[in-house]
Order: sequence, then structure tokens, then C-alpha cells
Amino acid sequence: MVWATSRASRREVFGWAMFDFANQAYTLLIITVVYGDLFTRVIVGDAGDDYRLGNLLWGSALALSYLAVVVTAPVLGAVMDYTATKKRFLFAGYAATVAATAALYTVEPGQVALGFALIALSSYAYCLGEAFIAGFLPDIAGPREMGRVSGVGWSLGYLGGLCATAFTVLVLGEVSAENFERIRWVGPFAAAFFLVCAVPTFLWLRERGRAQPRLAGREYVALGLSRVARTLHSLGYLRDLGIFMASLLLAMSGLAIILSYAFIYGAQVIGWDEGVRLIMFVVTQISAAAGAVGFGLVQDRLGAKRTYMATLLIWVAAILLIWATPQLTALLNGLLGVAWEAQHVFLAAGCTAGLALGACQSAGRTLVGLLAPPGRSAELFGFWGVSTKLAAAFGLVAVGALQAAVGLQSAILLCAALFAAAFLVALGVDEARGRARGQALVE
Repeated sequence: MVWATSRASRREVFGWAMFDFANQAYTLLIITVVYGDLFTRVIVGDAGDDYRLGNLLWGSALALSYLAVVVTAPVLGAVMDYTATKKRFLFAGYAATVAATAALYTVEPGQVALGFALIALSSYAYCLGEAFIAGFLPDIAGPREMGRVSGVGWSLGYLGGLCATAFTVLVLGEVSAENFERIRWVGPFAAAFFLVCAVPTFLWLRERGRAQPRLAGREYVALGLSRVARTLHSLGYLRDLGIFMASLLLAMSGLAIILSYAFIYGAQVIGWDEGVRLIMFVVTQISAAAGAVGFGLVQDRLGAKRTYMATLLIWVAAILLIWATPQLTALLNGLLGVAWEAQHVFLAAGCTAGLALGACQSAGRTLVGLLAPPGRSAELFGFWGVSTKLAAAFGLVAVGALQAAVGLQSAILLCAALFAAAFLVALGVDEARGRARGQALVE
């Protein structure tokens, strides 16, 4: 059975995976496909300067939210482990994401500060929920099942995103000032999709932890900080987890740039039309779903580290294709005597990126679960959230400044360098040793 595991029923695993299905409406509609383009070209709308101010503000809003996650996620994770309240914290993040995303409808062209604030708030709440749901993975799947279950979750997520975004593009139409009154409904729709589709998670996912004695309010904060300090101190012993977190920081820097700027890049650099934009979305979602499932099955046999490193090499190739699309189009037209457009060649780059998209994130989540000491999964996934969001903040600020100086096409090469560096750092991870040391740190 693809759903059932040695630790959880089919229904519970399905409920866990449905959170991935539901939250992709936010990732894709708000961050990747629609609202980023809407914010930069319509809400800010500095077309005379190649949208450089809009791009910088967009990246800064997301970076601010990621830095807030860096400060709070490890402490919250430690408190959740101690109090056995992962499900309650998950619900709080989910509810806040839904409310802030729905409120994006109120942002009018020119209301840059309001749009900036709502994007930062909704992204912060979403990122906390992403870390919290990952903390349940070691509860519902054993070490030999974790890759498969994580991959199925990511795959189901991309199918959810496909459903949500296809409806939005077909019903709400294109991103433009002329279509603003329709496309502004993307916020409420993404919120409603997340609200409804995550219901199975809260019905069927179980809280397995055992709560420790109750403390006063301030004591919980002190507890969280002390447990975080203890984990940081133990990273000398958990060296493979520490090395992997460093690699993940680099990889997620590149991934955050791509997720936040891919469709902005298509509009501003490639100049695609609405039909190709829709095809690109479908291609990337299908290839991402296939990659998540395929690599999820592979990683249970070859190991999460090898799978993760393979996806990094695919990412380097994909970024080079994205950067070289205009030149590659001209070269192919000259060699083959055809009249292809850059937007059509760009689809090949999107398909390559899609294969690695879900697989890279799934393998990273699995490896954290394998290396985490028992009873401290929420805390360690809090650190996973810190690594990914600190990386995202760095990547978005760096590419925002770089594209302001040299343009978006040249700035995108930063991603290739980040993925290549992540590969080199990951060479130092010994997965077997890291798992053995994690199991030895039982409370």
C-alpha cells in the first residue's frame, strides 16, 4: 500500500499528505505564479525601470518573513515537543495563513505598504505551518518508509497546486492592470482552497507526543531557548546533521529565488504570452509531481543523501538552461533553420527544473527526519525551517540587489552557483553515521 506505513494507517498518512496538497495553493498562486507578478507589475508597477523596485520590494517582503521564521521556529518547535502540541501550533499557522492570504484582496494598485505587509505576514504563517507539518513525518513513517511518504506528500502537493492554479488562470485570467478586478480574487481563492483541503489533516492526523509537566508562560519561552541552545551544543556530536543543514542553506537559497522569480522572469526576460505561461505551469507541476514520486522511491533504496545530491546537479543544469534560453534559441534557429521563440525553448528549462523541484525538497525533509534524535523532531524541523528560511532570506536579498545592478537574467546565475556549492558541502555528510548518532541521543 502506498499510503499505509508501519506507524500510521492509510487514513492518517493521507491526512498528513493533504496538508501538502492544500498549502500548494499558497506557494504557487501567491508566491510563484500569480501574485508575485501582480505585485511587481501592477501594485508597484515601475515599468519604466524594468520593475526593479517592484522586484526588490517583493524579495524583501519574503526575506523579512523568512527572518522572522529564523528567530521563532526553533523555539516554537522545542515548546511543541515538550508540550505535545504540534497539532495545535499547526492549526494556528494554518488559520493565520488563510486570514492573511484572503486579505490580499483589499490591496489596490499603489498600496505598496499594505501589500508588502500582508505578503510578509502570510508568508511567515505559511512557513511556520510548513515546518510544523514536517515535524510529524518521523511519527507516521519509519526510516525505510520516510522517503516514499515524503515523496508522495510532495507529489500530492504539486497536484493540488495544479488544480488550484489551473482554475485561477482559466477563470480569473491574466495578470494585468486591465484585469485587476478579476485577478485580485486570487488571494481569497487561495485562502479558500487551503482552508477546505487541509480539513482531513486536522481530522485524522494524531498527536503522538507525551506532554511534560505544565509551566508558566515565560517558562515555556525559557524552555524553548534552553532546548535550542542544547541542540546547538549537540551539533558538534551531530556533525552530519550540521553539515547537511549548511548544504541545505545553500540549496534553499537557490530554490527560494527560483520559486519567487521564475514567473516574473518569464514575463520580464522571456516575454512569454498567456498561453505559454499556462503551459509552463502545467509542465512544471506534472514534472515536479513525477520527480517527487520517482525520487522518493529511489531514495529509499539509494539513500536520501545520494538522491538529494543528484537533484542538485539537475538544478545546476536547469539554471544554466534558464539563463541561456535567449542565446540557445538563436543558436537552434540558426543550426536547424527553424523559427522557434524563446518562450517555447524556455519550456524545456521548466521541465528540467520541475524534475528536481519536489525531489530536492522531499529528500531534504527526509534526511532531516532520519538524522533527528527521537523525541525532538519538531525542534529539529524547526531548525530545518531556520536553514531553509535563512537561506531564502539571503538568496532573495542577494538576487534583489544583484538584479538591480545587472538585470534579472544575469542575476539568475547566482542560483547555479548556490546549487553547486550545496553539492560540494553535502559531500561531507555520512548518512549512516549521522543516523546512528541521532538514535544515540534519546532523551
